[in-house]
Amino acid sequence: MMLSWVSWTALFILLVAVVLGSAIFLLLALRLYVYLSLGVCKSKSKMNGKTAIITGCTSGIGKETARDFAKRGARVIMACRNVQNANKIKDELIKETGNENIVVRKLDLSSLQSVREFAKQINNEEKSLDVLVHNAGTAETFTKKVSEDGLELTMATNHYGPFLLTHLLIDLLKKSAPSRIVVVASELYRLSTLNLENPNPVDTFPAYLYYVSKYANIVFTLELARRLEGTNVTANCLHPGMIDSGIWRSVPAPLSWGLSIIIKSFFKSPEQGAQTSIYLAVSDEVAGVSGKYFLDCHESWLSSGVSDAAKGKKFWELSEGLAKLQPSDPKI
Repeated sequence: MMLSWVSWTALFILLVAVVLGSAIFLLLALRLYVYLSLGVCKSKSKMNGKTAIITGCTSGIGKETARDFAKRGARVIMACRNVQNANKIKDELIKETGNENIVVRKLDLSSLQSVREFAKQINNEEKSLDVLVHNAGTAETFTKKVSEDGLELTMATNHYGPFLLTHLLIDLLKKSAPSRIVVVASELYRLSTLNLENPNPVDTFPAYLYYVSKYANIVFTLELARRLEGTNVTANCLHPGMIDSGIWRSVPAPLSWGLSIIIKSFFKSPEQGAQTSIYLAVSDEVAGVSGKYFLDCHESWLSSGVSDAAKGKKFWELSEGLAKLQPSDPKI
C-alpha cells in the first residue's frame, strides 16, 4: 500500500530525529570521555623558598601555572614579551594569592639578544632557580615570518630561543639541584617530522611548522635529559591537551567559525590544561624522573622517530649553530 505524503513526512521527521539524537548522544559521550580522562595534579607540595621561571604566562596555561606556583608560595618570575600585560597579571595574582614575591622580566624568545639579556639579568639577580617551565609558544598560520636573527619565527620562538635560554641558565639550575625543566610540547608533533637537512625552514608553510616545533621540543627534551644525567637536574616534556587559549586566535575566518564551536565544546580550559605542567614541576612522584613524555599527569608513549638518540644529538648540534652559542656560554 502506498504511503501518503503525511506518512512520508512523518517518517522523514522520525529519521531526522534518530540521526540528530544519535549525533547528540555521541557528542555528549565524547564530552564525558574528555571530562573523565582529564589529569589532575593532586600534589599538595609547597614551593616556599623555591624560585620558578615561567615563559609566556600572561594568558592560557602559562597564567594558570603561575597562579598555582604563587599559591604554593614560590618566587614566580614571569618571563614575558608584553611587560605591560604581564604586570597587570602580576597584580591580579598577588591580590588573589597574597604572594607578593612575583616579578615580571622582559623576554622575547624570538630574539636571541633578548634571551641573552634576560638570562644575564636572572643570573645577576637570582641566587637559585628550582623550576624552569618552557611554556611560551606561537603558531603562525599563513604568513611566512623571519626573526631578526634570520630564523623562521615559529621555530625561533618555540625552539631556538628556549634552547639558548636553557644553556644560559643551566649553571644556576645545577647550583640549585634538585631542579626541574618542564617543556610544553604537543601530541600534534605526530603530524610532522624534523628535517635535519633544513633546520631553519623559512620557506615552509607556517601552520605546519607549529607541529614541527613541537616535534623539536620533544627531541630537545630527550637529548637534554641524556646530557643532564648525574646532575640532579631533570627534564621532561608534556602534552597539555587541546586548550581553549589565545593561540587559536590567529586562525582566520571562516576556519575559525567552526573551530570556535569545537573549542568551546571539547577543549580543556586553561586551568585543566596546566595540570600536567604543574605536576611535573611539583609532584614528588616524578622526583628524579627525566627524559619522559607526559599526558594528563601520566607518562605516555612516543614515536620511534622522535625518540631516536642519534637524531637528537644531530639536531642538538645544528641548534647550537642556529642559536649562536658562544665558546664562553655554559655547556650542557
